[in-house]
Amino acid sequence: MNNPILQFGTSRFLQAHVDFFVSEAARRDPANALGKITVVQTTASADSRARVEALRSAGRYPVRIRGRHRDATVDTTVECDSITEALHANEDWPLLIERVKRDVKVIVSNTADAGYALFDEDTADLLDGQRTPRGFAAKLAVLLHARYQAGAAPITLLPCELVSRNGDTLRDLVTGVARGWKVEEAFIGYLTKDCVWVNSLVDRIVSEPIQPVGAIAEPYALWAIERQAGMVLPCEHEDIVVTDDLAHYERLKLLMLNLGHTMLAEIWRTRDGSPDMTVLDAMRDPAYREPLEATWRDEVLPVFAALGQHDLAAQYLASVRERFENPFLVHRIADIARNHDEKKIRRFQPVIDLARELKLDIEQKRLRDALETA
Repeated sequence: MNNPILQFGTSRFLQAHVDFFVSEAARRDPANALGKITVVQTTASADSRARVEALRSAGRYPVRIRGRHRDATVDTTVECDSITEALHANEDWPLLIERVKRDVKVIVSNTADAGYALFDEDTADLLDGQRTPRGFAAKLAVLLHARYQAGAAPITLLPCELVSRNGDTLRDLVTGVARGWKVEEAFIGYLTKDCVWVNSLVDRIVSEPIQPVGAIAEPYALWAIERQAGMVLPCEHEDIVVTDDLAHYERLKLLMLNLGHTMLAEIWRTRDGSPDMTVLDAMRDPAYREPLEATWRDEVLPVFAALGQHDLAAQYLASVRERFENPFLVHRIADIARNHDEKKIRRFQPVIDLARELKLDIEQKRLRDALETA
């Protein structure tokens, strides 16, 4: 098995985003993709286990794209075949170490909100490769140390977690773990100066799984990647944008789409909404739609206007409305409301801080009131 792309995470999002891109790119021209993907399950989730087993037995899975795109209705199913190996970190750790030492050129990850947690049980004895680390950062420290010792070339890491400057953040976590283990200074240099840690932003609503593996997603997709010297990408695709201004894409998504989702969740919680309520249901209900539109109009757009980006923000907001009103996606607000208090701080506070820095005379009452209950 010579798969140059290693992916941590089996989520439906990755299936319909990174894995989908690689599959489409290779189908158009094999030269457009780096190669096939090995996925790694890192949790004890039964759903993840079922996905891994399905990938092992079938080697392909469906992604159904549904929604409006360029004034046309899209409803198509794509069979993805980019994943040819599925491993479990706890069961296949020695094999995974060998894969990283020899074959891998790019590591992609989406390990969810808890993925960057550190654990006291992850200690220096893990470097012997006999025991699987619990934390993702510790896993990477062990794998990259084995690669370094094998004399293999530095690697590109492309985290997709929704963390600002996710590449920088993950690099610092892995380096901190390695320093805590008192590894040789040359390995620290390998991590910080040779490996390429890429900041990126992913944007696609993937609303439902297809069992046992597969996903339903909207037509809109974006993977904004900050340009770095020496980085290796999994593929070339029209929805991958390499940019020198990643902050622009981050700000738009965080303060329009993510903030909009979380404001709907805040209203839903306040009103004790139905467990089955979807984003589309909310957009059709004035009790939800009107306060959301007022938040965008009165508390967010003035900030973009002060930054000289009103027209860009208004254009992006129009696309967000279209995505929220997608009649084909079952995007439940109950799912959005997970870790709600943490999301409120991460999505509401930055626009309040920006308004203060820009000395804007706006009240931002809805955002402030929501944060008071966080």
